[in-house]
Amino acid sequence: MHAIAFGTRRLFAVAAAFLSAWLLTASAPLHAQSGDGSFDAYVQSLWPKAQVRGVSRATFDRVTAGLSYNTRVVALDRDNLGSPPSPNTPIPAFGPYRIKHVDAARIGGGRRVHDRLLPLLSRIEQRTGVPTSIMIAIYGHETAYGQVTGNFDLPEALATLAYEGRRRSLFEPELIATMVMVERGVPRSALKGSWAGAFGYPQFLPSVYLRVAEDGDGDGVARIWSSEADAIESIGSYLRNAGWRAGQPWGVAVTVPAGFDRGAVANRLTPTRCPRVFERHSRWRSMAEWRAAGIQPVNGRWPDGKIQATLLEPDGPGRTAYLLTGNYRAILDYNCSNFYALSVGLLADEIDG
Repeated sequence: MHAIAFGTRRLFAVAAAFLSAWLLTASAPLHAQSGDGSFDAYVQSLWPKAQVRGVSRATFDRVTAGLSYNTRVVALDRDNLGSPPSPNTPIPAFGPYRIKHVDAARIGGGRRVHDRLLPLLSRIEQRTGVPTSIMIAIYGHETAYGQVTGNFDLPEALATLAYEGRRRSLFEPELIATMVMVERGVPRSALKGSWAGAFGYPQFLPSVYLRVAEDGDGDGVARIWSSEADAIESIGSYLRNAGWRAGQPWGVAVTVPAGFDRGAVANRLTPTRCPRVFERHSRWRSMAEWRAAGIQPVNGRWPDGKIQATLLEPDGPGRTAYLLTGNYRAILDYNCSNFYALSVGLLADEIDG
């Protein structure tokens, strides 16, 4: 997908979902519960906007037929938004997250996907410039290699979120994008996914599908909901568009020497996007400069000395640190979380063996 900072691709625990849905009965708009027709009227009001995007009336009617206001979707959305973390809230340790997300099941599953698609992968990597292990690792993180893709009706979920109104500017265009997809040949039945509108093996939003989806298996259709090759190449297409540079690593695990002057490399700029993520990164320095400062790769192998990288110590001084290249930033564009991006890179390394 598309990386969404508020985490639209994350699936919630069943217990939390049911609890939130129960709580919503006291807070949902009365007109939404009483069936006064305002939801249907809102959906129908979108026809002129859909028409401008090239959607036929038949497609509009097919996509919107039977849609209803889904209180569970609103409950999940409100639960997901929560309260913004305080700047003083401690950041949890990376170790437990890594153990959970770079585990034997994901490593083995990724290697099996690699072996299964081997005849196609070299061509996909050639076309995208992204290592297949990175693409497969994101596939594994997003949907456990296609096992958990979500079962919400996308148009209904997106219509509900748009009608509810707090982020209509985000969700209304995504709803119309589902209509464009169907107009272009995507089956209406394929529009199943997360409560927040992400779908398929890579959990793309509809607008992202329209922008970057690729046909990886050569059958003429980008079926990211049923074709692993299509999903993997589409992930690569996303990363390429996010600035992935072929031939560079995502990063390298390193040790930082005692007495290292972290203040001298601290980033003085105020991040405008995902500040809690980027404020933890140092200034950019070349690999050669980091080497001269006493940093050492855990595996003993230095990338090209001209490659620029930032230093990140996810668990603080004295623990494993990482030098992260611009390709790491491309992964962050997919999901703006250091833990997510680190675990994608580390899982890819394991898949490579």
